[in-house]
Amino acid sequence: MEQIFKVLPTSIRQHLAAVPENIRSKIEEVRVRIGRPLEVITTDQSYLLPYHEKRPYLVTEEDGAFVLSYLSQHSVYRLEEELKRGYITISGGHRVGLAGRVVTERGYVKGIRDIGSFNIRVARQSKGAGIPYLSDITRNQQWMHTLIVGPPKTGKTTLLRDLARIASEGDVSFGIKPKTVGIVDERSELAGCVMGVPQHDFGTKVDILDRCPKAEGMMMLIRSMSPEIIIVDEIGRAEDTEAIMEAIHAGVTVIATVHGADLQDVRSRPTLRTLFEQKAFQKIIELNRNSRKQLTPINVKNTNQTQRELKVRVK
Repeated sequence: MEQIFKVLPTSIRQHLAAVPENIRSKIEEVRVRIGRPLEVITTDQSYLLPYHEKRPYLVTEEDGAFVLSYLSQHSVYRLEEELKRGYITISGGHRVGLAGRVVTERGYVKGIRDIGSFNIRVARQSKGAGIPYLSDITRNQQWMHTLIVGPPKTGKTTLLRDLARIASEGDVSFGIKPKTVGIVDERSELAGCVMGVPQHDFGTKVDILDRCPKAEGMMMLIRSMSPEIIIVDEIGRAEDTEAIMEAIHAGVTVIATVHGADLQDVRSRPTLRTLFEQKAFQKIIELNRNSRKQLTPINVKNTNQTQRELKVRVK
């Protein structure tokens, strides 16, 4: 939480520091809304701060000004591109979402002014999260085309991040050799790059295109970086489908995530239909909120054979 504390004024930092360690270690989001209660959200529930006090702390305009000043390094003009996207990535790979008065020009978002809400999303690298899946998504020391499906906050990005690390470093116990990995990180969330430098550990054989549209990025990597594996988060557009098919036909393994309530929900999307018709993905991992919280079975499905369920635990 050290990097996150730097973003916050003393008035908020002291309330966050007073949260018991067993709760603070599970914080996923810190919600700073001007004129409203200070809130933290964990894997289990949300809390208003100060913790265990009846009257919550109301975030002031001065608090908001401090956060914005820190993020912009005292010059809002430095954030022009970030304000168009609605979020800023800070040291440590944490991402700060922004909400306020949106400025548009010819129907396109030009930026955000009068920012009234900050959502600090805590980035954690869970090394080992991908280990339970390796025996099912690798075969004869080769990685298989894999799609990770699940609704928000089920650990898709965390799992994908660790699979990228394992692919780059290799794993002796599974007989997996290091591969050249290319990551297209359109939202600066997967690698959490700051000034082009990833804030998470991916080993030595990783090349990252930060803030690059997924479809264009995949083609750029194939043309210029010769990846053996391409990692991409949150596919969904028709051009993403086309780029994935191009990558597979070029002999590159693709591992991707997609938002969806379940596999059936994802299958029904017109923009992704070709991927299933062409059996692009050899393995599909389904995550859900209950499995994440309770560490209960998660489905790993083989799309080239009769679908079956494999019981594993997320670590």
